Amino acid sequence: MHDYRSDVAILQDRRFALLFSARTLSMLGIAFAPVALAFGILDLPGATPTTLSVVLAAESVAIVVFTLAGGVVADRYPRHRVLQAAEWVNALAHVGLGVMILGEQAPTWALATAAAVSGTATAMVWPALTGIVPDVVPDAHLQQGNALLGLGGNVARVAGLVAGGVVVVAVGGGWALLIAAALFGVAGLLISMLGLTRARVGGVGGTILGDLRDGWQEFRSRQWLWVVVVQFSVLVMVWQAAHLVLGPVVAKQELGGPKAWTAVLTGEAIGLIVGVLIAMRVRPRRPILAVTLLSFGAAPPYLLLGYSAPLWLVVASAFLLGVCFDLFTVLWQTTMQREIPPAALSRVSSYDALGSLMLGPLGLVLAGPAAESFGPHPALIGCGAVMLMTTLFALCFPGVRQLEAPVARPGVTAPAGG
Repeated sequence: MHDYRSDVAILQDRRFALLFSARTLSMLGIAFAPVALAFGILDLPGATPTTLSVVLAAESVAIVVFTLAGGVVADRYPRHRVLQAAEWVNALAHVGLGVMILGEQAPTWALATAAAVSGTATAMVWPALTGIVPDVVPDAHLQQGNALLGLGGNVARVAGLVAGGVVVVAVGGGWALLIAAALFGVAGLLISMLGLTRARVGGVGGTILGDLRDGWQEFRSRQWLWVVVVQFSVLVMVWQAAHLVLGPVVAKQELGGPKAWTAVLTGEAIGLIVGVLIAMRVRPRRPILAVTLLSFGAAPPYLLLGYSAPLWLVVASAFLLGVCFDLFTVLWQTTMQREIPPAALSRVSSYDALGSLMLGPLGLVLAGPAAESFGPHPALIGCGAVMLMTTLFALCFPGVRQLEAPVARPGVTAPAGG
């Protein structure tokens, strides 16, 4: 019989404790930075919303462009060194941003360059992080490890959003960016102390295109994997449109503005934390079927907003969305780490990330015209309907429905990689 004390016991392992602390600090920096960057740039002499858009776009484009390269790098070289370098490069980029904003000597091209460097470093993190967890965590505890990393990240995200706003108001965006840089720097230092001895993951070393081709073969050969990524490509597209544009529009028109939308976001954030706690308990026999069914939880908040439901009901549905999304993330990551060969794990993870996120900007571009042409309520209902249909699409495939988790043998655990 498991209990939560046994789930968190993995924190007593030095290497996992270091990885957990580093990831939590990094997520705190990531949550700090957007508020600091936005208000720091907008406070600059002569800056306009277009200035901010250019800088944020430079970061976003870099993430998309270099995600696949991040997978190759993390499979070619020691993953803890890749993570360490990425955190330190991110720290240097934020030092540059902070110094430019403090000195009020910040041409747009320089801000965009620093943001692109930060985006490139961020693109290296996710594939390396996905691959390093099995190197640090015994196979029998992979799900607990992923859940605890998610818990630390979610708590840091909430705390960072609150603290970031306070610090920006108190000392300004430039100093807040320097604090974020310090958080990234300490995260890199903790990663450097992991003490992993494996020099190379193995299985790569030819040309970069050859490595990408091999990773693609691993990706496309698993029906459950590519089907869910295709599902999420479309789901994330309409989710970004609904969550970042259409939802706030309806909240402003009918629900009381920023205060109401903050309540919705708070409900989601609490759901994310609860979802991690549930993920420590749940062991579905068919994990990909479970994560696909959890995708149904994405639609209710936006359908309810589309049908002008009361705010309390929208907040409750946002809480459910948070629970479902975090359960999805933990089960998905754990299944990938168990099913994908270690030598290709980071490359496959990079295809997963790229496929899931690449249509997101399209959703943002289409959201405004859809709201103007059809109205925000029909557009939200359409987004919710697409979410439901993509989930039904994924359930049509036997690979999604039938993949089974390995049966744990009592008393047997796999050693952590080293």
